[in-house]
Amino acid sequence: MSAHTPAPPTAPFRMPAEWEPHEATWLAWPHERSDWPGKFAPVPWVYAEFIRYVSLHERVRILILDATERKTIERILRKAGVNLNAIDFYLRPTDRSWTRDFCPIFVHDSTGRTVATDWIFNGWAKYPNHKRDNAIPKFVASRLKMERLEPGLVLEGGSIDVNGAGLLLTTEECLLSDVQARNPGRTREQIEAAFARYFGIRQTLWLHRGIAGDDTHGHVDDLARFTDERTIVTVIEPNKADDNHEPLRENLKLLRAMRTLDGQPFRIATLPMPAPVYFDGQRLPASYANFYIANRHVLVPVFNDPNDRIALNTLARLFPTRTIVPIYCGDLVLGLGTLHCMTQQQPLSLA
Repeated sequence: MSAHTPAPPTAPFRMPAEWEPHEATWLAWPHERSDWPGKFAPVPWVYAEFIRYVSLHERVRILILDATERKTIERILRKAGVNLNAIDFYLRPTDRSWTRDFCPIFVHDSTGRTVATDWIFNGWAKYPNHKRDNAIPKFVASRLKMERLEPGLVLEGGSIDVNGAGLLLTTEECLLSDVQARNPGRTREQIEAAFARYFGIRQTLWLHRGIAGDDTHGHVDDLARFTDERTIVTVIEPNKADDNHEPLRENLKLLRAMRTLDGQPFRIATLPMPAPVYFDGQRLPASYANFYIANRHVLVPVFNDPNDRIALNTLARLFPTRTIVPIYCGDLVLGLGTLHCMTQQQPLSLA
């Protein structure tokens, strides 16, 4: 946990929490078959099922490759029972479909107007084919006629989680490690200063390591999430022989020692992990923490595991005003992400 004194609440921007009202959810239709070797066929249908629920109460905006792909997508969505009147298509090619990490991160300015922050995306400091993804924030801001801010740092949306009231969760493994280094030479204090300036963050809460199988090297959205301003839910692994046991135990200890801005302990809830998910010998980042909070639903990745029920019941208690929707992600997770990774929320403008 950062020991720095909280920054004063003078930042001109604020990143709303995910549970605040959305105008839309952004997706990029999956097309990079090599991300799902041998299992691509079910992936579009997972997207369609997800869209069917989200589009009931907010617009869904989908980045697509071309007009031919649009016809295919519309056919799939119709078969899945989606109301196409709630869908907006944006023709703009992407490298991959993990919009959490390359779409603009939307914030509110001091008037409540929505603004796009355009952080650099460098393929998780790992993949060379990322230039089309990195160009998406500029395209989206232009199409929405929205102000665009360029902080000049590398940041993926999956590496942070906010409570909308001055607090941000992240991991040292992702943002401070020399492995898959996002911003070599930048200090913890410089990164925190950027969060303060562009997200209105007064205190950055640092966890240590992410989960086993995480290709991003420590994204927090597979690990720990705010569910309200004072509640954090985190994953745990009681099996001491599992690679996740010790990192998750360390993070739970850190979370229990953390305090809100007014010095109170957080309410800490826990989610189990599913049994390890492997495909072709590779451990995959299967985690119930990768849920997505839509306007009326919380969509939760499930894996045909006995712990699915425990995770769904826990999240139902944490989100009593939303419907909890399980989405089977045993195929989707081969692409090394699930529901939160494939989304980016656009908050409702208050201006």
